[in-house]
Amino acid sequence: RVAVVGAGVSGLAATKCCLDEGLEPTCFEQSQDIGGLWRYTEHIEAGRPSLYPSVISNTSKEMSAFSDFPFPEHFPVFLPNALFLDYLRLYTEHFSLREHMKFGTKVVSIRQRPDFATTGQWNVVTEAAGKQTSDVFDAVMVCSGNFSEPSLPLQCFPGIERFRGQYFHSRQYKHPDVFQGKRVLVVGMGNSGVDIAVEASRVAAKVTISTSRGSWLLSRVFDHGYPWDMVLNTRLMSLIKTNLPAPLSWWLLNYKANKWFNHENYGLQPEKSWLVREALLNDDLPSYILTGRITIKPGVKEFKDSSVLFHNCPEEEPIDIIVFCTGYSISFPFLEESVVRVENKHASLYKYVFPTHLQKPTLAVIGLIKPLGGIMPMVEMQARWVSRVFKGLCQLPSQSVMEKEVNEQKKNKVQWFGLTFDEVLKTEWLVYLDTLASFIGAKPSVLGLLFTDPWLALTIFFGPCSPYQFRLRGPGRWEGARQAILTQWDRVLKPTRTRVPAGSSSSFPSLLIVVGFLLLLAAVIFGF
Repeated sequence: RVAVVGAGVSGLAATKCCLDEGLEPTCFEQSQDIGGLWRYTEHIEAGRPSLYPSVISNTSKEMSAFSDFPFPEHFPVFLPNALFLDYLRLYTEHFSLREHMKFGTKVVSIRQRPDFATTGQWNVVTEAAGKQTSDVFDAVMVCSGNFSEPSLPLQCFPGIERFRGQYFHSRQYKHPDVFQGKRVLVVGMGNSGVDIAVEASRVAAKVTISTSRGSWLLSRVFDHGYPWDMVLNTRLMSLIKTNLPAPLSWWLLNYKANKWFNHENYGLQPEKSWLVREALLNDDLPSYILTGRITIKPGVKEFKDSSVLFHNCPEEEPIDIIVFCTGYSISFPFLEESVVRVENKHASLYKYVFPTHLQKPTLAVIGLIKPLGGIMPMVEMQARWVSRVFKGLCQLPSQSVMEKEVNEQKKNKVQWFGLTFDEVLKTEWLVYLDTLASFIGAKPSVLGLLFTDPWLALTIFFGPCSPYQFRLRGPGRWEGARQAILTQWDRVLKPTRTRVPAGSSSSFPSLLIVVGFLLLLAAVIFGF
């Protein structure tokens, strides 16, 4: 019996993967429906993520899909939150997950049983309709997310107590009406901060973004009009990024980012461009800066009654409203601190999943990772691995080996928009997926396929690393994986080629395959 905490993206994947392995999951969701972050509500619910109605996915549908359930081909390439929720509902119904869920049920506490050292079992106390219930579970998957507890470090902003205007955390934002005719300051430059600034600039008198470190900015529309992640997240690109000398790799990243526009000219150049950060995705910001709708300023030095003073800027700037886009804190109120240690806004977990010190590996955290790529394939792969660890089919290394890896990751902290995060931001999306896939025997063999299915091998290596690659072999193998890979560009073009004949297709993927075949053939010949 496995307790799954939360019915968002991670909880759905965890429930489904447990069922695939013959385990018995019970998914506890404190709200009345699935969806987590992707389920919009007009009012803010305590303990739940809150999003604004205009949110659109930053990763394309082909790179965001669960690995055995592609998005419908008529869905747009990047999805509004309502359509994303529709996809999650389709997934839930297709795999009959709802019958394993208990809605309106809050997890109050999760504690080790007295015989944990031998059984690995947990006492799980839940509350529904004012009544508490205690159950025993053999394992626990924590899928409660990390966008519910806003981080608002007001002590880091001198003079905020004197400010007479309005201020709030981005979690409270819903509609731009509040900014009508106002002078708005957005503090912090994450994806939400840029989205809110862009929306505010359409009705506000003036909008300023304050960022102490800048950021790389990508557009959803990338080279030749293709989705950014289908161009950047390929096995070839990953091979280049991970094997080039660091300075050369960073130069390549800088070149790609500045190919759209020169970040320095727009005040966005990262303070330390060699650091790996999660790039921002926004299609409008450069043009809004160019047309004067949005101004970029350095970090806040001090707030006054109705103005703000920035570092290295002698003049005060009048403001009426402040939106703090300062991220979120990680917490697990239902767990004892000794089970999952949270320090400096990150948890020390082996492969960002397992606590290293438990006598039995029967508790896992799913989704506590921030890659530059789709989160859904990652949480699904985590859940596939975890369910096999719970079942005893995969073994974890010794405690000392796991702790050594976690401590090495802690050595190099990354400063991200003024907040300190774990080395998790340096996790290469594909490298991480391949690592976990190799644990369960689901990593695709490009070289092996080259001799048995060369067309598929070349598509896998030179084309987008879509999640279906991890269903070609191993446990959970899906018969439709090959076809899904070979038709991925068709599903991308279907919702956009609405004026040209359906039979027409882009030559880009075909040319890529031809060139790729020649390169790979040369590499094999010279390799031998």
